Parts: sequence; structure tokens; C-alpha cells
Amino acid sequence: MFVGVVWHCAEMKFLLTFFFLICSLVTLLQFIPSRVLSLSPHDLRLCLSNLSNLSNLSNLSNLSSPVAVAVPIPPPTETVTEAGVVKRAFNPYGAAAYLFVQMGAYRGGLDTFAVIGLASKPLHVYGRPRFECRWVPANATAPSVSVNGTRILPDWGYGRVYTVVVVNCTFPAPVSPDASGGKLLLLAAASVDDDDAAKSTEQILALTEEPGTLNPEIFTAEPTYDYLYCGSSLYGNLSPQRIREWIAYHAKLFGPRSHFVIHDAGGVHREVMEVLRPWIEKGFVTLQDIREQERFDGYYHNQFMVVNDCLHRYRFKAKWMFFFDVDEFVYVPRKSTIDSVVASLSDYSQFTIEQMPISSKLCSADDRGRTPRMWVMEKLVYRDVKRGIRRDRKYAIQPRNVFATGVHMSQNLAGRTQHKTDRRIKYFHYHGTISYRRDPCREFVNATELTYEGVPYVLDQTLRGTAASLKRFELKTIGPRLQRTRQ
Repeated sequence: MFVGVVWHCAEMKFLLTFFFLICSLVTLLQFIPSRVLSLSPHDLRLCLSNLSNLSNLSNLSNLSSPVAVAVPIPPPTETVTEAGVVKRAFNPYGAAAYLFVQMGAYRGGLDTFAVIGLASKPLHVYGRPRFECRWVPANATAPSVSVNGTRILPDWGYGRVYTVVVVNCTFPAPVSPDASGGKLLLLAAASVDDDDAAKSTEQILALTEEPGTLNPEIFTAEPTYDYLYCGSSLYGNLSPQRIREWIAYHAKLFGPRSHFVIHDAGGVHREVMEVLRPWIEKGFVTLQDIREQERFDGYYHNQFMVVNDCLHRYRFKAKWMFFFDVDEFVYVPRKSTIDSVVASLSDYSQFTIEQMPISSKLCSADDRGRTPRMWVMEKLVYRDVKRGIRRDRKYAIQPRNVFATGVHMSQNLAGRTQHKTDRRIKYFHYHGTISYRRDPCREFVNATELTYEGVPYVLDQTLRGTAASLKRFELKTIGPRLQRTRQ
């Protein structure tokens, strides 16, 4: 220890002497004319600073070993064959799109499963990808069973970088029907023609079923809900007042045995959340945060994937599922109820709903000055009646008969579809209002028929008469919490 102290003292004396000489040199240089010495004092200070930095780096190098830099393996280069042909090499780096992006996996019965996700669109349009499903029982003595997966592409070619894929895994016999548990593996390969399939196959743990969690009666039991709404991706700066009106209207229409699944792709901001919260607390609404899917470039915030996940997630919890948007209001005539309408269509696995487009700008002159306090169905009362246009329809399904679904209808179902429903059920579409944060009334007119911006309209007050009872329903159900909701 004494030797170490002496050594540090000697070292300190050396450093002090060194810095004294340097300071004396710098002071002397101040008096030397610049014509005699081209090196300026500033340059000298900079030089000394660099020397100091080099000294520090030297000390650091003594304390730690140099970091090894990994050098990539040289890629294959072109070669010349014996026949004189130049054989070129193609060296891939990275990945343009993922082979599969899973959102959910669900049992569809004792012997069948559905795995929902995204996959590279060019791969599925131009390639021959392969899916294999493998059930691995939790009981180590029971054998695994494999089957080829059947892929369904339900997005009608609308995908972008990614397309939606529903993989159906149907085994030849029930798997772990005694609730002993197991795991569903999905083996995905980019091509069935791959020479080295083992290296190109991704093994995905799609589903883990813990022992004792399977209740086989769920597949045949009475559903929890009569009606379940599967919402598309909500995004943008949504109007909380429009969401308030939409939720109250459909909670009243569908009744107490209904449920609404809302998917937040960025549209459920703080004010919208305040509108949804009382309905969540009452058990009417489930909110799912799906903002992470924005990483994957699919059609319209991946709404095809979202509705397919909703279908399979709640397939055995609802008698009927409805698919429409939050600027659309389903309507049944006054002498009917939603129960009587679906009962008349119970022989069909699916029925579609005709659209009634409503102007998002035209309001009645009689309401001038009162519209900021009115609900959307009270003040927007002019319907587009232009002929010769194919308008989008929305739809409802009996989910146990459907394997995959779309935005405007399902093309993958067992059973029949009924399109002639316009006298029994329709929907009013208030397009362009859901993200408009001000009073939508921009033109006040006093007419029962008119043409505006080249489009013919007629006065239609069908939903106007529902507003008073709707407001009473909201007040009775959740109280006055939303009375001061803003546009």
C-alpha cells in the first residue's frame, strides 16, 4: 500500500511539472508576433486539447479490450461453368413482408380450429404457400396428429402489402375432447415446392389449451347474446356526439341481450372513451385496442382481419352477428321489431341490408338555430334518391354457419343468403358525419324535393321520430353522464 501511495505522489509531481511548462509556453506565445510564428494561440490550444483527448483514449484502451466487429460472410459470387456460361448469384437480405402475422386462434368445435392473421399478399396471389396444422396433446403419452390447413382469403383482393388469411384446421377426429389440453401448432411454409422445406418452414404456436379449460357444451349451448355487433377498425378524429347517438340507438334497438365489440385503431380518443365508458360498465360494450396492427399495411386498417377475428372469437356466444359501421343506423318498420325480423329470416345463414344514403349537409329551414342541440337523425333529413347506382349493403349472419367473413357480406358459409329484405330491414347511412366535429348542417332548405350538387334528394324524417324516446332510453339506462358531450 505504501509503495502505491509513493508511486501516485511521484506521478502527480510529474503531471504538475508538465502542466506548468505547458502553461508557461502558452503565456510566452502570446507575445510572439504572428508574422514570426504562423501557428496561432487558438491553434495551439486546439492541438493541446486533441492531445488530451488522445491521452484519455489511451487510458480507456488500457482498461478495456477492443470490441470485435462481426464481418458478414461473403455472399456467393458469379461463376463460370465449364461450358463458358456465366452463372449469376442472387443474394437476398431482410424480408419484404412477414410470412404470417397472427391475430387470434379459436376452437370451432371438438375437431376444428381457425387461425386468423395476415400474410404477404404477393406470396398468396402468385405463390403456393402451405399451412400444416399439428395438435400436440398435453398428455405426453398421446400421439400428435397433423393435417393440412385450408386457407381462406376473405378480403376479395383488397389487401395491400398484406392480405387476410383464415386457416381452417379440421382434424379427422376430435382432439383432446376430454379437456386434457394441448397445443395447436401452425407450420407455415412459403412454398410447397421448396427443396429444403425444413429450413423455410416457420413453426407457430397458435393456441395453448390448458387442461380443464375446454367446455364441450359451449358448441351446442344457448348463446349468451341474441345479437352481437362486430365493429370495423375505428380510426381518425371521431365525433364523440356521433358515437354517443349511435351506441344509444342500437342498444335500444337490439335490447338487453345484445353486445357491441368495438375495435380501436386510433379513433377512440379521450372524449370518445368518455362516451363508451358507461356502456362498458353496463356490460354492453367490449373495447379492444388493435392499434398495433397499423405496423402491417393492409386494407383499411386491416378491417377484414378484425371482423374475421371477431367472428371466430364470439362465434358461439351470439345467435346473430351484425356487421356495419358507426355512421350507419339499422332500422326496422314501426310495426316490427328486430326479433320479429330475424325470426322471419331464420332459415337463412345470412341476410343483407339495403342502404338509405342521407345527405351530410342538408337540413330543414324549420330547424335553423336549433340544430347544434339536435341529434343527427333529427336534423339530417334529406335522403339521396339517385337511381342507377349500386350501393353497398351491410349484413347479418348466424355465425355458427360461417367460416370466414367480409365487410359487406360473407362468401364462406354453409346455407343460403337472402338479399330481398328492403321491406323488413334497412340502414340509414350518414356518410361523412362521424369525423366532422362541428354541426353538420351547412345548408338549410325549405323543400320536400330538391337537387343539390347534382344529386336528387327527398325529405325523409323516418328516424327523426325516434329521437325523443331514444334520449329517454339513454337517460334511464346510464343516467345524465353524457348530457354535455361535445360534437
